[in-house]
Amino acid sequence: MPVEERRAAIAQATLPLLVAHGRDVTTRQIADASGVAEGTLFRVFDDKEAIIDAAVEHFLDPEPFRAALRSIDPSLPLELKIELVLARFLDRFSGIFGVFAALGNRPRPPAQNLEIITGIFDELLAPDLEALRVPPAQVFKFVRLVAFSSAMPQFGPTIGLDTDELAHLIVHGIATPAGPPPRAASDAVLEPTLQTTPTSPMGTTPC
Repeated sequence: MPVEERRAAIAQATLPLLVAHGRDVTTRQIADASGVAEGTLFRVFDDKEAIIDAAVEHFLDPEPFRAALRSIDPSLPLELKIELVLARFLDRFSGIFGVFAALGNRPRPPAQNLEIITGIFDELLAPDLEALRVPPAQVFKFVRLVAFSSAMPQFGPTIGLDTDELAHLIVHGIATPAGPPPRAASDAVLEPTLQTTPTSPMGTTPC
């Protein structure tokens, strides 16, 4: 196997070990998970820290995440697409929180090239433009915000909302479907109404 492929394979095999053991993971555990001899690790990496750095860099590579978003069929119903997008974002952010928490670093969202990610949303939501009140770039911001907060270990478990419920919230908001506009308070005052309560001698309703 070429050196770069070997490095990538070892880095990928190391990721679950980092979540489970943090920096206490041993090179023997990494070698076993990678299916290689322990000495092989040091033919492609200088030391254990270099393996950990490579594993984190491999994990933060945005391209597999983008490919997962691109794999969603644009012809699907809007709410289902948003649910699938949310699931991928939640997966991404949950993984980042897990890896960085295990390593003792502050979790941070992956770097995003906004032009690429908004381009993906443009293509994905192209069939729904007439139904949207905001552009796809704004939908991306809503999804990212909801997914990031829902993935936070300190906050997410208390939300109690599944991806389908979160998708419904994003697509439909919290208001009921639009109906006749409510009457203005001034209109209600001007309209004659039947008097159903007793009145005082001066014609005013009692307190």
